[in-house]
Amino acid sequence: MSEKPRLRIGVLGSGKGSTFAAIADARATGRLPVEISLVLSDVADAGILEQARRRGIPAQHIAPGDYRTKLDENAEAAFIETLRVARVDLIVLAGFMRILKGDFLRAFTNRVINIHPSLLPSFTGLAAWKQALEYGVKITGCTVHLVDQGIDTGRILGQSAVPVLPEDSPDSLRHRIQETEQTLYPEILRQIALGEIKLG
Repeated sequence: MSEKPRLRIGVLGSGKGSTFAAIADARATGRLPVEISLVLSDVADAGILEQARRRGIPAQHIAPGDYRTKLDENAEAAFIETLRVARVDLIVLAGFMRILKGDFLRAFTNRVINIHPSLLPSFTGLAAWKQALEYGVKITGCTVHLVDQGIDTGRILGQSAVPVLPEDSPDSLRHRIQETEQTLYPEILRQIALGEIKLG
């Protein structure tokens, strides 16, 4: 019998790429049975592109257009076409700082996932770790979820808790949440790749 084809993922990110690096390293050590088809960024000098190239993974910058928080129409079409050409099965957002809606989500229905630095549905949107500190919760964490037309409202696929310590600053709490993300995201991806989590 031939081996089942591996899940092909495309990763979108805007920053340093630490979460992507955790995914790529889990794949390299055999813990994560996926193929990373390509990495795309809306930021020309994003660290995630360098992280990918260093590992021999195709990496490309696509200019986002004129808007600050979303892709313009041409950029969105370019992202969609590039991902389709790469024949990706799943789009993994790893610190991608633009909202995806409309045509993009219709092109990849139930095939876009994200990690958010809170225990959703609490603290949606930006700087969720700051929101958690300001609200005074004792436990926060991170959530892997499907991306839908809302902001951090898609179906929850997995969560991991992080205690809020009395001495925490926004930076220290954010750092511990990011460390937890780097464990949770590869594990949820592994479960998706093995069919233990169904997306739609």
